[in-house]
Amino acid sequence: MKYIIKRILLMLMTLFIIMTISFVLIKMLQPEVPATGAAVETEMARRRALGYDKPILVQYGIYLRNILTKWDWGTSWKIDYLSDATEVLFSRMAPTLIVNIYAFIISVPLGILFGIYAALKKNKWQDYLISTGVMIFVSVPSFVYAFLLQYFFYYKLGWFPSTVSSLYDVGIKMGLGQSEVTAMLASGDTLRLWLSWPMFVSMVLPVMALSFGTIAGLARFTRAELTEVLTSDFMLLARAKGLTRAQATIRHALKNAMVPIFPMIISEFILIMSGSLVIEQIFGIPGVGKLYLQSINLLDYDVFLFVSMFYTFIGLVGSLVIDMSYGIIDPRIRMGER
Repeated sequence: MKYIIKRILLMLMTLFIIMTISFVLIKMLQPEVPATGAAVETEMARRRALGYDKPILVQYGIYLRNILTKWDWGTSWKIDYLSDATEVLFSRMAPTLIVNIYAFIISVPLGILFGIYAALKKNKWQDYLISTGVMIFVSVPSFVYAFLLQYFFYYKLGWFPSTVSSLYDVGIKMGLGQSEVTAMLASGDTLRLWLSWPMFVSMVLPVMALSFGTIAGLARFTRAELTEVLTSDFMLLARAKGLTRAQATIRHALKNAMVPIFPMIISEFILIMSGSLVIEQIFGIPGVGKLYLQSINLLDYDVFLFVSMFYTFIGLVGSLVIDMSYGIIDPRIRMGER
């Protein structure tokens, strides 16, 4: 428990330091952008409330006070005019989560199965084939897969669309009337559209682009860990007691190999909320990754800072959960820490 509390305090301290540096650099490197929106008086009042006319340290103090007392992370001036930065981010969360959950569901089982099969067929042609494919897919960036998938499956074969369909088009494909789709979009009740079959079909290519690297990484890691476990002394003892190779592998080898593999799976699951900057931009996914690039290009500073802190927080939480998972999976690790 003391170790967990210590890690949480260090995580919060790291988050505070990163937020401080980001806030100060943003304010120092870029002069104040003049109010040019439709509601200039409202915008100027909001800026004064945020302390935009005060020194940087005073602005930062107001910023921290608003976060701690009102959970106010600032305002969007460009992307979604005069909306809270938190609303702008969470309104883009659904497509990011859905695409990455699809990729997680596909890539984790396949990666583990390929790794197990390669370990069981060590030094045979199946192992060489899988290992060669793993090296290729690990080395190539995901955006290269994205362009190749668009070229073959959209341009050459025409099986899938090149970009993710808009919610309006998906609603029409589902047989909904134009007025009904318009009402759903206006109310923000779009989860049904995001989870529909037409939307899934349009997401196949980005899901594949996100999955290749994860499959290859898990396959390589699983093969390495399982190969080492299969040659351990306790496996020879299990075979000597009369267990078949399959029984010994399932009952003993996989259980021990999953100790380092399971935290890697947890990290992949946690990072599904962070999205992919490049993939979302290529396939036109209106998610968190694309929002981050928009906030940079449009100089929407409050949104940029909040999204940056969101990414940072996800990464720190992922690191903490991974460290904790080792002790949960194998109590001997926790005992060694004492």
